[in-house]
Amino acid sequence: MHSCATSMSSSGLLRQPPRRHATVGTPRRQPLRVACTTRREFVRVAATEPESNPSMTASDDPLLLRVARGEKVERPPVWMMRQAGRYMKIYRDLCKKPGCTTFRERSENADLATEISLQPWRAFKPDGIILFSDILTPLAGMNIPFDIVPGKGPLITDPIREMSQLEAITRLVPEESMGFVGETLKNIREEVGNEATMLGFVGAPFTLATYIIEGGTTATYQKTKNVIYTKPELLHSLCAKLAESLADYIRYQADSGAQVVQIFDSWAANITPGDYDTFAAPYVKQMVESVKASHPDLPIILYISGSGGLLERMAATGVDIVSVDHSVAMSDAVSRIAGLRDTFGVQGNLDPSVLFSDRDVIEKRVIATAKAAASRPHIMNLGHGVMVGTPEDNVAHFFEVTRTLGDRM
Repeated sequence: MHSCATSMSSSGLLRQPPRRHATVGTPRRQPLRVACTTRREFVRVAATEPESNPSMTASDDPLLLRVARGEKVERPPVWMMRQAGRYMKIYRDLCKKPGCTTFRERSENADLATEISLQPWRAFKPDGIILFSDILTPLAGMNIPFDIVPGKGPLITDPIREMSQLEAITRLVPEESMGFVGETLKNIREEVGNEATMLGFVGAPFTLATYIIEGGTTATYQKTKNVIYTKPELLHSLCAKLAESLADYIRYQADSGAQVVQIFDSWAANITPGDYDTFAAPYVKQMVESVKASHPDLPIILYISGSGGLLERMAATGVDIVSVDHSVAMSDAVSRIAGLRDTFGVQGNLDPSVLFSDRDVIEKRVIATAKAAASRPHIMNLGHGVMVGTPEDNVAHFFEVTRTLGDRM
């Protein structure tokens, strides 16, 4: 039996302001030491020490949650898509350990997923912590086998391209097939309390359907488009099944500790706006309506890559916040959706490539983005996920600039 032991702790890249704690007497866990033995055996050792802050009460919600609810705050909160991952050395080092080498090993073990989710929070103190997982994770619980192959990405072993194949899809029961997700969310909330907002996420039905139909990733979406043109009833039926299960998955995440949930309809801009109205938007709307019926106060964010032509359509799905990618100016995005309702918010939209530039450029671009969104509830983020190779010092500066915008604008 091979074994390894890793001690995970803050990278100490950034001097932090005084920390606020969520509740009086909440036990706070130290960074976990995870011993990787076999593929599925992990030993978790956690030390706790009581800390309290009498000035903090249970009514003090974290900054990002307040903005997601449409409240006016002193500055935009900040987090990054792909916040935990390969740009961080501590993560890359973990990936080399026996028993920790595949994405599913890391993301489907609650202790490892907890640690990985917390790595950037310990290093940079973002206002939001997003669950370390993948949009395909719930598929296994729906009897849709998949894998994530190193160097190749997602692989659906039995693509669905005929109506008869839909009969094998089962409704997701998250607490039975995805208990590790619920445990991860609870672990993070225990560690962080209300010092940051806990974000869950799911893929949207259309985006998941593209993987299921194509059999994995694609540059052309030709098989999916062929289904749109020749077998539209197949795509409708598949998306309806996915929407039902994904709404249950959002509820499960919320009940396990997620305070805000983001829906990734990442590939929906690869079809025409008319096809988006027919095959993508209705199923996001179905999910949102279903979740809001049981969890009316749960803020929901919607993100689409390359969404410049779809902003109004995204807003019409009923979500609370539109995440704007960097293909559209933030000022244009705000003007296009501002009239929909008073509290409608935006997220984004710094080009991830800016984080490869120098500190002055990063500061100027962050300030410009914040000014462009200043009239709306705004969550600072990138227009896409943080890129592999991004210097960690620059990530630290991005967070620091946003935290201190009041002194810079």
